[in-house]
Amino acid sequence: MKMMIKNKRETEETKHSSLVIRWVSIVALTITVSFVIFSVVVYQIVSRQSLNQQAETSNNVVVTLDRTLSSIPDELEISNVIPSLSPSTRRILKGSPAINEKDLRNNAFSDNLISSISNPDINVAVYNKHNEVVFANGTTTPKFRTFEGSQKVMKVKRNHRTILLTYQKVYSSVNNKLTGYVVVANEMTYYNHLMSNLLHWMLVISIIAIIVFVATSYILVINVVKPIKDMSKVAKEVNADPNSEARIKKLNRDDELAELATSINLMLDRMQSYIEQQKQFVGDVSHELRTPVAVIEGHLNMLERWGKDDPQILDESIKASLQEADRMKHLIQEMLDLTRAEQIDVQYPYEITNVNETVRRVVSDLAMVHPDFNIQLDEDDLPDDTEIQIYHGHLEQLLVILIDNGIKYSTDRKQINVSAGVTKKEVSIIVQDFGEGIASEDQKKIFNRFYRVDKARTREKGGNGLGLSIAQKLVDSYKGSISVESVVGQGSQFKMRFPLLSKKKAAKLRKIEAEKHKNDLPDGILK
Repeated sequence: MKMMIKNKRETEETKHSSLVIRWVSIVALTITVSFVIFSVVVYQIVSRQSLNQQAETSNNVVVTLDRTLSSIPDELEISNVIPSLSPSTRRILKGSPAINEKDLRNNAFSDNLISSISNPDINVAVYNKHNEVVFANGTTTPKFRTFEGSQKVMKVKRNHRTILLTYQKVYSSVNNKLTGYVVVANEMTYYNHLMSNLLHWMLVISIIAIIVFVATSYILVINVVKPIKDMSKVAKEVNADPNSEARIKKLNRDDELAELATSINLMLDRMQSYIEQQKQFVGDVSHELRTPVAVIEGHLNMLERWGKDDPQILDESIKASLQEADRMKHLIQEMLDLTRAEQIDVQYPYEITNVNETVRRVVSDLAMVHPDFNIQLDEDDLPDDTEIQIYHGHLEQLLVILIDNGIKYSTDRKQINVSAGVTKKEVSIIVQDFGEGIASEDQKKIFNRFYRVDKARTREKGGNGLGLSIAQKLVDSYKGSISVESVVGQGSQFKMRFPLLSKKKAAKLRKIEAEKHKNDLPDGILK
């Protein structure tokens, strides 16, 4: 079974490793096919243009011969065809120079037929109505074949060369009777040479281009796949060991892969922080619950042995057990609050709170609960529409923690001052008490979990040492800050700062929250 699983994993890894080959093949094949199509199109365009030029040359010869021979009223024969040709043409047929001194004086270049049939690629044959040759130039005489219509143009392959054949019927301009046929064979030497060279160079260029495209594709694909392999490697390491510190190295690039690598690193950091939170939660709960559980267990053992028969012992044990159970309940609740405070961005990402309303309500409620304390509020520097991005219940919890903390550690002067103000960029909330104060060496530690300046007195007042730790986690989760200034014997001042929320951003967050709430409504409720 293990071998089968191992072979399956190896097969999957082999499949994954072929990603480069597949991508290179696809990219190279796409570019190659596109280049081949482009080359074929270019080849066809050049061939067509060049062939049209050659056809025009052949047609000029046919038109010139037809114009010359159409003046003959009878069937074409050697006796009437040769005299119809110009003197210069007859000299060419005899092997003499096409132009002599007399022709120069008489402008012999005006004879179009000379330039037509002196082309070495042009082979001309004139046939009578009995398909007999009455005139031909060159060593190769184009063969005649019957055709329909007055003219026919066709291409033929001969010895890997393309030859253009043009067949033309000759009608007498005198009586409009068919007198013979003209056949022009254009060897198209330039065309064949051009297309052969073009095909050769296109093949060479295509092979070079394919090699370049494959190499370029490989470099491009490797540039993309290598970071993905690094990400996969890190993911496997973290999967094998969730506590691994392995992270994707910084990519020196500014694209989606760099953004993906950063996102994965942030995700791994968060995942690891959740693991650490879970471990710390379990460890803290185990440590803090050990004492109350031991106390309750001790009382129960004592009652089981002999205390149940003593009403006084029984009453004391029950009260002590209930007190420890109540402390355990508060401890567990505070631990849950602390864990939730570290996951604010998941649970409350778009919440908005009016600072004035919340501060007034909390101060009013606590003043009613603690009538023996003078809890004063100063919010003259806080506009009524001041808002921050925080869940209103958490802002209430923060104020309750700080005010309750000041009440617990107060001395003779039972007064708490709460003030709130705003600057251009932040909102500040200050809670000041006039109690015992905190020594300078303890001020940096009071936000740690379960830290107590005086453990004995803290237990008497019912604290677990988690309130300020919860406060710090909540403030940090909402991108704020919390600090303390204290003098022993004179009291402490806790100051919270939060980013001020602009009206534009507040409207945007409300819109997102409304859409989220709308989408979360169950089926059957009108959205």
